[in-house]
Amino acid sequence: MAATQNGSKSNSSSSGGTREFVEGWTLAQTLGEGAYGEVKLLINHQSGEAVAMKMVNLDKHPDAAVSVKKEVCIQKILQNPHILRYYGKRSQGSIEYIFLEYAAGGELFDRIEPDVGMAQNEAQRYFMQLMSGVKYLHDRGVAHRDLKPENILLDERDNIKISDFGMATMFRMKGRERLLDKRCGTLPYVAPEVLVQPYAATPADIWSCGIILVTLLAGELPWDKPTTSCKDFLMWKENTTWTSITPWKKLSTLQLSLLRKILAIQPNERLTIQQILDHKWCNLRFSSTDDPLADDPLQQARKRLRSDLDISGDREISGKMIYLTQPSERSADTTDAVETRNSGFCFSQPTLLDDLILCSQMNPTQGTQSSQSIMQRLVKRMTRFFVVSRYDETIKRISAAADKLGYTWRGSEGGTMTVSTMDRRKLQLIFKVTLIEMDGRLLVDFRLSKGCGLEFKRSFIKIKNHLKDILDSQ
Repeated sequence: MAATQNGSKSNSSSSGGTREFVEGWTLAQTLGEGAYGEVKLLINHQSGEAVAMKMVNLDKHPDAAVSVKKEVCIQKILQNPHILRYYGKRSQGSIEYIFLEYAAGGELFDRIEPDVGMAQNEAQRYFMQLMSGVKYLHDRGVAHRDLKPENILLDERDNIKISDFGMATMFRMKGRERLLDKRCGTLPYVAPEVLVQPYAATPADIWSCGIILVTLLAGELPWDKPTTSCKDFLMWKENTTWTSITPWKKLSTLQLSLLRKILAIQPNERLTIQQILDHKWCNLRFSSTDDPLADDPLQQARKRLRSDLDISGDREISGKMIYLTQPSERSADTTDAVETRNSGFCFSQPTLLDDLILCSQMNPTQGTQSSQSIMQRLVKRMTRFFVVSRYDETIKRISAAADKLGYTWRGSEGGTMTVSTMDRRKLQLIFKVTLIEMDGRLLVDFRLSKGCGLEFKRSFIKIKNHLKDILDSQ
């Protein structure tokens, strides 16, 4: 990381999509855009080492200064295998640069099959790592306050990395705890008390972890928001006939017993992290091929619903070149956030299983495989596919599919379409579709810009199904 500590002399020319940032390092691509600036990927030419770099222009966003300082102060005290690492911060004039670990495995939500979830051995592994990371935060007096699959990343070994500390705060100082009163988070994941009263930090984060566990196991959210105006939540709160509806009817008795105690309405009745770790479900032992529900007809039906996305955790490393992934261009102020990101600085951290094409093309002498063969492996586990049709025909087919599905779309230069729709919760969903010609083949790449990750994957699958006849099976 020595290069990031040196001067940041940059070449103003960026027409080719990459530019020299410091000697031996390249700004490969803009990874995300937030309310106050951009996130870029910094890559070392020789080693393939990658760093996520936030850039904030305080001249354009003077109100971001305090928030940047707070986020950096929190990240600096965190050193844990399940927390995204902070490398450093530097200033150059009015620009603030924050250097963070680049998570090569993408977002956790991309491993969740919509309406299906994942095998419970996988869900248990991710959940236990999440609990470990959250326990570390709480032990140090830090509340995250926006835990959700989109803010949980995976490294190249498929291990959890908690990210995005833009809404985080200290709730314990010198042994003294305080109640929090800022209403923040993402509505489907936020605890009910956060919306109505000062709240204790740890039970609120634990509630969010419970909702994440539901999505891991069932592939859907239990409710739109935890208020009595939401029928699904009211049924849970009043303990009436909730077991007969999804997602609950998909889950085993043991899973339900855990979730009922994590998602207790009263914060003081919720399980602590240690009690969660001691629960029987968290201590089940099964191999990656053995699932206790394997003989359950419902479980078998759910598995047959899975798309062809490969959720294996392997990542290709050849020589010194690490074949990386990149994040979405998700807007910092999400529609379903209780507190918008415009009132607090934050970016979604490097996210989405979206491989860095520029990286594999930048130095082709490193590594023994062609970019084409790399893409062929990666495409199976990502929101992208190759097609056999030509560029113009593919654009027509995608736009026709969007029209048929009732989506609105607009084209732009560089082979990118921006698609907009409303999800099942009547919240805005925006994603980009980019066509990339490489090695004589055409790749169609989908990337979430704004909205729920599960809803994005549902839309991806719908469009892909409309294009079955032009998919390249190679």
